[in-house]
Amino acid sequence: MSMSNSQSSKKQHKAPLYEAMVAHKAKNPVSLHVPGHKSGQGLLDEGVPFFGEIMAIDYTEITGLDDLHHPEGVIREAEELAAACFGAEETHFLIGGSTVGNMAMIAAVCERGDVILVQRNVHKSVIHGLMVSGANAVFIAPSIDPQTGVATSVTIEAVKQALHQYPEAKALFLTNPNYYGMGVNLAPFAELMHAQEKMLLVDEAHGAHYGFHPEVPASAISQGADAVVQSTHKMLTAMTMGAMFHLQGPRINRNAIRRLLGMLQSSSPSYPIMASLDLARKRMHMEGEEWLTEGIALVKEFRSLLDEMDRFQYFPREFPGHSSEEYETADPFKVAIVDATSTLTATELKERLEEQGIYVEMTDGRHVLFVFTPALSRSDVLRVAGALANICLDVPSQKKELQAPISNILKLPYYTQISSPVPFDMNEISRGGRTEEACCKVSVQDAVGRKSADMVIPYPPGIPYLYPGEVISAAVAEALLQLASNGIKFQGTEFGQTHKLKVYT
Repeated sequence: MSMSNSQSSKKQHKAPLYEAMVAHKAKNPVSLHVPGHKSGQGLLDEGVPFFGEIMAIDYTEITGLDDLHHPEGVIREAEELAAACFGAEETHFLIGGSTVGNMAMIAAVCERGDVILVQRNVHKSVIHGLMVSGANAVFIAPSIDPQTGVATSVTIEAVKQALHQYPEAKALFLTNPNYYGMGVNLAPFAELMHAQEKMLLVDEAHGAHYGFHPEVPASAISQGADAVVQSTHKMLTAMTMGAMFHLQGPRINRNAIRRLLGMLQSSSPSYPIMASLDLARKRMHMEGEEWLTEGIALVKEFRSLLDEMDRFQYFPREFPGHSSEEYETADPFKVAIVDATSTLTATELKERLEEQGIYVEMTDGRHVLFVFTPALSRSDVLRVAGALANICLDVPSQKKELQAPISNILKLPYYTQISSPVPFDMNEISRGGRTEEACCKVSVQDAVGRKSADMVIPYPPGIPYLYPGEVISAAVAEALLQLASNGIKFQGTEFGQTHKLKVYT
């Protein structure tokens, strides 16, 4: 669904789907179709201030508004404009977030039993995509940033080794950037995979703004990825669940993608979400670089205010073009901070901010993550800085030594650098082959050589050491005991309390 640059430049000022919805609303139509609220007329009075305007444009597939699952009119035009804007040959609107795109991407590439190389620290939607396809995943361990203990990305050397061990692999799946905006240059990975007629698939959920400004990293599509999913709602202006799926090149089966999106996405897609995608694209098309310039300036101002406080450390500190063994690129809009005196834990710092009306993205046990976007005003940024300054005054520093990140406590990584193929078979699950009755709990020592029935995630750093179906090695078993002895908490398992692992019988 692509168009020439000249066509795009003439139409980029349009938002065809949004405009069609506005025109339909102006007709003051009588709705004899779903949804049942009839443009909000059925709302309780108390709901009108919150939902009235949204429900007034909560349309369905009626004349003039096209059909997401067979676009021929304004949705098709909106997707073509998005492809031109983001540099893809074909773009699909997603109303189920990057989640549905990741699932469709993997299922379109892999049939049951196929091998795919997967970065170990991926979103759960990738695991669900593996389950839908029945693929066997060879997990490649990411690097760990020694300064922060945060998992970043895989190395090109590790991917080469995995390809040597598993030449039958259909594709490589990477997450880039990570939650903190740390990433790698993808061009070498694309070149490596394409040289062997294999595909590079990228979850770029946090990088919808990439490629629109010299101070943000290049986009995955511009670096040669075959299929890319972006959460347009995360860093741009789409509504929550609004995402885009970008495709290019001859390797990926586009008909399979269309068919799977029709299966996995709702048959009653949200028109407000789709219209917000249309408008988000228009903003980037018309003023993307200028808008990002304003946003980056505000983040730089915030960082300078943090420097003056001399209480908080933050990362990533350098952008763009950061280079280290662990990550090569950094998103200027992500700022993770820590109380350098250890006076406040990450949770306590988050709670102190919330007391002043500041709500953050998350804490990871060590850091508090701020997600800035160009949509924030200068008054918002100054308010955040002021809240941190208030905390400095209200909570005097106890000048403790900052706790070392997990990577400095233990010699990481302990998890398998390149796993054996891990099967994800929904048929086996649906037959009851992996029920509680098919599992038992054993000591770590007795678990060696058996298949894990749990996803075992030490937190931090939050990387799964074991996926269900993965064979437990002696090195991983030893590492889990060492992590537990150092007080590390675990997600997805009771191992932290019992020192026992659930395995398949």
